[in-house]
Amino acid sequence: LAQKYGKRKMLYSGIHFNFSFPGEMFQILFQQGTYSSLQECKDRIYLDLAKKVMHFDWLLVYLMAASPVIDGSFQDSQKLGQEISSQFSSYRCSEEGYWNTFLPILDYRSLDSYIKSMEYYIKTGKLIEAKELYYPVRLKPRGENSLENLRTGVDHIELRMLDLNPFSPVGITKEDLDFLQLFLFYLAAREGISFSEQEQKWALHNAKRAAKFDDYSIRIITGADTSSPLREIALRQLADMERFYEESNNPSAVMSVQIQQEKIRCPEKRYAARVQQKFGHHFVRQGIDLARIYAEKIGEEEPVYV
Repeated sequence: LAQKYGKRKMLYSGIHFNFSFPGEMFQILFQQGTYSSLQECKDRIYLDLAKKVMHFDWLLVYLMAASPVIDGSFQDSQKLGQEISSQFSSYRCSEEGYWNTFLPILDYRSLDSYIKSMEYYIKTGKLIEAKELYYPVRLKPRGENSLENLRTGVDHIELRMLDLNPFSPVGITKEDLDFLQLFLFYLAAREGISFSEQEQKWALHNAKRAAKFDDYSIRIITGADTSSPLREIALRQLADMERFYEESNNPSAVMSVQIQQEKIRCPEKRYAARVQQKFGHHFVRQGIDLARIYAEKIGEEEPVYV
């Protein structure tokens, strides 16, 4: 992998969010549905969810982006130690990030067809193994992430588009974790989508667009000849999620959505903007100083946030 992608890109770090629904939920859905087995019920629900998350991947990239500043050596080895404020809010999720050397297209019609998609790329040499699929969303089995294990059934879903947030000692805030869980339940309750090959290409393109810093100029592809301003469509999507939880009479969930809305309405509250302001100069030194502050607080009951 180092030879294929370069060791420089292997320095990218981020949060991998692994999530599984409660077993009781699958028991209820299995009894109410026409599934041949409980595992088929789980597989179909996770496949459907993976499509929806990929469709809205751009929104999560936009809300969680926290890497607008990079060390100069990422662009030029002669610029080691220099700070560069890039054009991206998330350098890791941008077109300069850690992506496969080709555009993977997956078949979500069934777990078997999903696995065959990856087998094809392995047989043709585009992937060394399943672990090399650098996709924002992956379906994972219990235990080792291998196609052999995945054949026994999907155990959980993995989200891989989350930047490390330097304002939290653990790289992500509780508020964002709560929102991600609520977002997955909200998507699971929505109607299914087809997610054709063209729609997959748009989704990946939208994710890279959402990683740009200037959110006023970004447009999200919504159809063959249509697109919408990122800020406008993001607020519209969050408003729909807010209504969903209002109708569910869940005030804490509504508040969680409103926290994310504030990142859009007040640009200075975006993580990327705060990082650029705080770490735009002396990026490496200030990052090390912050790491020392967090290290000194290890073991305290309440984590410290900067």
